[in-house]
Amino acid sequence: MESSLILSIDQGTSSTKTIIFNTKGEVIAKATAILETQYLEGGFVEQDPEGIYQNVLLSVKNCLATFTANGGEIEAIKTAGISNQRETFIVWDENGKALAPAVVWQCKRSIAICNELNSKVDVVEDVKRKTGLIIDPYFSGTKLIWLYRHNVDIKNKIESGKAYFGTVDTWLLFKLTGGERYLTDYTNASRTLLFNLENLQWDKEIIATMGLSGVHLPEPKPSAYSFGESTFEGLFTTPLTITSMIGDSHAAAFGEGCLHPGTAKATLGTGCSVLMNIGVAPQLSDSGMITTICWSTEERVDYALEGVIVSCGSTIEWLKNEMQLFDSSHQTEAMATSVTDNNGVYIVPAFSGLGAPYWDMNKKASIEGLTFDCTKNHIVRAALETIPFQIKAVLDAMQNDTKVTIDELMVNGGITANNFVMEFLADLLHSDVIKSTMPDVSALGAAYLAALGNGIFNNLEEVKQLFSHKEALYSGNYLKAGQYYDSWNTLLS
Repeated sequence: MESSLILSIDQGTSSTKTIIFNTKGEVIAKATAILETQYLEGGFVEQDPEGIYQNVLLSVKNCLATFTANGGEIEAIKTAGISNQRETFIVWDENGKALAPAVVWQCKRSIAICNELNSKVDVVEDVKRKTGLIIDPYFSGTKLIWLYRHNVDIKNKIESGKAYFGTVDTWLLFKLTGGERYLTDYTNASRTLLFNLENLQWDKEIIATMGLSGVHLPEPKPSAYSFGESTFEGLFTTPLTITSMIGDSHAAAFGEGCLHPGTAKATLGTGCSVLMNIGVAPQLSDSGMITTICWSTEERVDYALEGVIVSCGSTIEWLKNEMQLFDSSHQTEAMATSVTDNNGVYIVPAFSGLGAPYWDMNKKASIEGLTFDCTKNHIVRAALETIPFQIKAVLDAMQNDTKVTIDELMVNGGITANNFVMEFLADLLHSDVIKSTMPDVSALGAAYLAALGNGIFNNLEEVKQLFSHKEALYSGNYLKAGQYYDSWNTLLS
């Protein structure tokens, strides 16, 4: 086992990271390839399907080059795992050709379709009861309906039974195996509005209700599973088995050690996903949370409540790119701490509507409380504060649903490097915030699951022994954080 290495691919919204881990979860080699995203009028967000695939190959190639340059032997890599941006999907034909750009999870093209479906009470209740989700553009299904209604080629292919749907994991597997393997995992399937959480199969009744009965859907499998083999277009002389596929936020939950009920994590990236493990049975939320698969092996499926926050780091990026208030996001911590408070400035970060627990797809972003004595530092501080505010709202809702107190929150993602955000979050929650010392925890989770799927690890108990990469850095003191939160929350009501 000690000589076994794991190749982990983390295909995110803005980049693809490839990391080679050893069985202790230590990074042996790493490479990153930037991925382009098209933000278009009308809330459309798209990526090039072939570009996503080529980005993965480039990232893997560069990682292997670094690995071998440092004396690594390719033969030591025994298996591969994939974590991927969730909800983003591709539709392709019987020849494996994409029929449209990849529709990214941030895309809002299906708002009108969601309004149409949400007007039907029986459909809303059926979707929530079976899939654990609400009808919102965030999830793939309604955007697939939009393509069916607006793309003649896709409409014809679906009606003739020649259209293949897949989230990014499925697309990558299909391409890497030369079209031989058409599979997905339970976590990715559970993000589509088409998957039944109880029987872990596609729900034919919901698919028919949405008018999508003709589309091909990949066979769902556990996150740790033998999905297929690939040489990665000749980068490996001997085909490498892919033994895990999992949505990136779910991979982060596994990589953080959310292996029993009551453990919770928040991944702070472009958006933010707060996941709380609720055990081996699904539980529906009365507080605006969604129910989803947490992670799975062939022996066990764990479920989770999730609060999806749509705008997290993307709010900071907007201030940088469009408002030009700073040159680098690394400057924001110093800007926020240079002022004593937000000076009454609050931001509602509804650039793509509001996610959990509000679920208001029609809400627009706004900056409130501006006066002549406000500076750009106050605006930046207000933007950073929205991240803890939204996490607080989600955790309150989760605790209301489960009646379980979350005494500590494990956090990961790029924004955790911002000490102002971390300390403000701990103040607001009045609890420990545990920051992972592993910056690529989604890749780590996919690697651990791949090791389980490959048999490098015999069971979950062996994985549990590996979670030593956390340290409690922050303990909340309340301060005025609660008052700020109350003021911000009033703006949303």
